[in-house]
Amino acid sequence: MTEHAPYRILIADDHPIVRMGLASMVAARAELELVGQAESGEAAVQQYLQLQPDVVLMDLRMPGVDGVAAIKAIRARDPAARIIILTTFDGEEDIYRGLRAGAKAYLLKDAPHDQIIDCIQAVMRGQHVLPAPVALKLAGRLEGEELSRRELEVLRQMATGKSNKEIARITNITEGTVKFHVTAVMAKLGAKSRTEAVAVAIRRGLIIVE
Repeated sequence: MTEHAPYRILIADDHPIVRMGLASMVAARAELELVGQAESGEAAVQQYLQLQPDVVLMDLRMPGVDGVAAIKAIRARDPAARIIILTTFDGEEDIYRGLRAGAKAYLLKDAPHDQIIDCIQAVMRGQHVLPAPVALKLAGRLEGEELSRRELEVLRQMATGKSNKEIARITNITEGTVKFHVTAVMAKLGAKSRTEAVAVAIRRGLIIVE
């Protein structure tokens, strides 16, 4: 017997196997009730508004509307929404963007089911949950210098192997300005080369390479 009505859970993930595993986890617990499954961020927003779940287990990267955009859309309509990010991505920028969007917790998909259950219960009590490794990466992100919008634009072009001349043409700035931004990007990321800068950016979740 539980001391409360079952917590109503919505799962949002584009991988059927992940949804199936989480659904089985929820079904095995008397204190939880699965009310919906969404395979995209857009579907997650629609189902949230329709079903009004107590907690959403949200993947971070999904086709179309991603997890961060979905969290923002949900919280714009319901600021009290309880959303737990459950993802494979643990880059500093991923964590920062997810929590800034309004997620109450950030877990990795390799977390044991007991940890996910504990997290759901903690979030229902009004708590925020950040495992130690996630908290450390968030601290590193908050301590580091943030890249400007233009620097991120140049960085994305660097990741595709573009030369300074090509980047200048694409971004409609001078080659000298591109060189300045490349130097700034490398300095902020603590990188000694363009290749290292791109590698650091990918690891931190600053850019996504398809």
